[in-house]
Amino acid sequence: MLRKGFRWARMHPKRSIAFLLLTLFVFLNVLAYRHAHAMTHFADGGSRPSGPESLSLLGKLKALLGGVEIPRPRNTSTPADVGLAYQVHTFAGDAGDLEAWYVPHPKARGLVVMFHGYAACKAGLLREAKGFHELEYACFLVDFRGSGGSGGDATTIGYREADDVEKAVAYARGRWPGERLILFGQSMGAVAVLRALAVNKVAADATILECPFDRLLATVESRFAAMGVPAFPGARLLVFWGGIQQGFNGFSHNPVEYARDVTGPVLLLHGTEDPRVSVLQAEAIFESLPGEKQIHFFKGLGHESFVGKRPDEWTESVGTFLKR
Repeated sequence: MLRKGFRWARMHPKRSIAFLLLTLFVFLNVLAYRHAHAMTHFADGGSRPSGPESLSLLGKLKALLGGVEIPRPRNTSTPADVGLAYQVHTFAGDAGDLEAWYVPHPKARGLVVMFHGYAACKAGLLREAKGFHELEYACFLVDFRGSGGSGGDATTIGYREADDVEKAVAYARGRWPGERLILFGQSMGAVAVLRALAVNKVAADATILECPFDRLLATVESRFAAMGVPAFPGARLLVFWGGIQQGFNGFSHNPVEYARDVTGPVLLLHGTEDPRVSVLQAEAIFESLPGEKQIHFFKGLGHESFVGKRPDEWTESVGTFLKR
């Protein structure tokens, strides 16, 4: 059978090449579909895998062929663990109830509504909440759909999470009317905040964004780069199938374009050694913002908690912005 196959290929070289290309095309699309599903649907149980940079060659090969299963983010700590009193709040979201922690302050200058990054949950924002509390702000830490105590098991990398931002802001304004309201987003949370401000027309007194990506395609391409794999055509196939699965055009999910319709005061924070989002991408978002804006770069830091690594620098930057 194998000999007949080789004989046919020699006799029909053009057809054999076309067949091989078609087979490769189908294989790449099946692979991209599996990766997109794993990237946007959380699994029950398991532990979060290491970043692609830390994987061995065999680990990278397994990840490329089998996809990376990401466990549903769980809150393993609470504000009490950093010395903050808090209340649990739930309110309706489009994919189920959303859960949040309210951290009051006796002399609150305002309320910071906080949103976490990809494959994370509100417990990952406790250091930031502590920092805002020390600046005399109350905090409202929100779990996006699919994460922590909120309903659902999927993520749209900030696209429909913008609707969660809208729901959280509406709830906060109804529960604490007249409070000066600041939006804080980290990574994917910053993307969701930008989309909520631009598309959902959410209003805030000020916005603080940490390391948002400029385009969904660009951040997917950075994942390929971290694996040491060419981004073309895999990144485009991944964005395409992820959008198909989640019901939106992934190529139009571009925070750098959302930024053009954000008019309130914005502080953008970014690490100069961020392997996920380049300095040029951060500057592109900053340039797109038409209103009052500030940008601060943390030299030597990457895609990580700035207040966790440089508390004094973070406090100075954020505190000065909020005083203005």
